[in-house]
Amino acid sequence: MTKIKHFEILDDRFKRCVQTDEPLEQLWTGGKWTEGPVYSAAHRCLYFSDIPNDRRMRWDELSGVVSDFRSNLGCYTNGATMDRQGRQVTCEQGTRSVVRIEHDGTITTLASHFNGKRFNSPNDVVVRSDNSIWFTDPAYGIDSPYEGFEAPREVDGEHVYRIDPKDGTIKQVTNDFACPNGLAFSLDEQFLYIVDSCGSKYPSGQRHMRKFTVSDDGMLEGGDVFAECTTGVFDGLRLDNKGRIWTSAQDGVHCYDPDGTLIGKIHIPEEVSNLCFGGPKLNKLFITASSSLYCILLPVSGISDFARPASR
Repeated sequence: MTKIKHFEILDDRFKRCVQTDEPLEQLWTGGKWTEGPVYSAAHRCLYFSDIPNDRRMRWDELSGVVSDFRSNLGCYTNGATMDRQGRQVTCEQGTRSVVRIEHDGTITTLASHFNGKRFNSPNDVVVRSDNSIWFTDPAYGIDSPYEGFEAPREVDGEHVYRIDPKDGTIKQVTNDFACPNGLAFSLDEQFLYIVDSCGSKYPSGQRHMRKFTVSDDGMLEGGDVFAECTTGVFDGLRLDNKGRIWTSAQDGVHCYDPDGTLIGKIHIPEEVSNLCFGGPKLNKLFITASSSLYCILLPVSGISDFARPASR
């Protein structure tokens, strides 16, 4: 193990993933729990949330100015992504729904109920290249009024769901998670990584990431544990263009090789909630952590949320 400033190199493979003299930049601070980062190449900006304050923010890449984007509407936006048409798809804990922000600014609700019952509080979302939308539904937003509105649960647990791209029907694709959270597809989209961030919330105490095979009919198979979190719990995650998994943890960002080896960490002075790649080369790692938004330049590039090749 080698520690260099904020980098912790656990495997020599991590040395080619970071520039060890690169500074960690704090782009903004003043939140209560920042989340939901997503980069817009078209608008050269990063969108992110300050959930307890019900603020959706916009950081301008050219000016560095942070402004309100869609705030104080009772949305309490958490995870977000871009679809293949460059539209932002977000999970709203306040409305207990998954919505899409159209190019003209109007809002389209994509999912709010399953079998006539309201979701708990959709948390994170990813769009596959076939335009299917996958999202997790833990109960963080209804368990207390801190990140949403306290309310009773209506569905029978905390699950992962898929929205069909053709007719909008919703399928439940998991049934054995305690607190499903962040999720991301492998480069070829044949696998789906899903975090269980139960931690101390329930006695079962899951704090791991699982790897599922995506079947031809859009369901999930397998689900073996891919990695156990060594500090706190995993939350959001993204992949780079070599298939490495970059994920959040209590002490910073953890990087896993596709073979499941934890190869290194970027230590952040606050607990990390989520991250995404951005910038013209997709080699800026944006990090939401407790009260702040951070950024660090890397010698590797990430995968755009909406620029994947079509699934085969």
